[in-house]
Amino acid sequence: MREIVLDTETTGLDPLRGDRLVEVGCVEIFNRMPTGQTFHRYINPERDMPAEAFAVHGLSGEFLATKPLFHEVVDEFLEFIGDAPLVIHNASFDISFINAELDRIKRVAIPRDRLVDTLLLARRKHPGVSNRLDDLCSRYAIDNSHRTKHGALLDAELLAEVYVDLIGARQSQLILASENEEIRVSAAGEAPRRQRPTPLAARISDAEREAHRTFIATLGDMAIWNEFLPAPAAGPAG
Repeated sequence: MREIVLDTETTGLDPLRGDRLVEVGCVEIFNRMPTGQTFHRYINPERDMPAEAFAVHGLSGEFLATKPLFHEVVDEFLEFIGDAPLVIHNASFDISFINAELDRIKRVAIPRDRLVDTLLLARRKHPGVSNRLDDLCSRYAIDNSHRTKHGALLDAELLAEVYVDLIGARQSQLILASENEEIRVSAAGEAPRRQRPTPLAARISDAEREAHRTFIATLGDMAIWNEFLPAPAAGPAG
């Protein structure tokens, strides 16, 4: 099954009060394994960057002023996510900003029934404790030492790893891999040979076989392979 792990960065906390999307990062996973396909864009919010938001992600208004507007990347974004479920940490936050941007350009909103909220999953699995992305990385021994600030693509990549552990898929993958290894390796430590359902047709003609036999006959007892033939069995004692 194809899923998209998604994260965003914004100018603030509320799109209804003028805060805008400034970065979106997506990671494709298939059957809970990253495929290596990603989508990442910085977006010009057409407004200033509050100091509080800059402290979180480090994206300045000057830097973003040279980036494309949302309407210039929306088709590429929508094509990448397709109709796959969207795996998001605190999904209501990110999707509210994405849908606000879609509404500004008169595009159809993304329905909430497509969302997989990893924050809700984490709260069910780990009640009564903090379930921020950093906390989950620590809990599942995922290296996030390079995460000095928030970044949409980096956070999506970390969340993809967290998600696999959160739903128990990594353990299932390890068990499956172990079972496959046991099947592949025989008691003698050799992988069983696979047999073709239909043997390949011979590429040597009868004439070529006969020519080879004639050549071998000319070598007589001096052929080198005769040195490796087993010695003839001794006859019965007289």
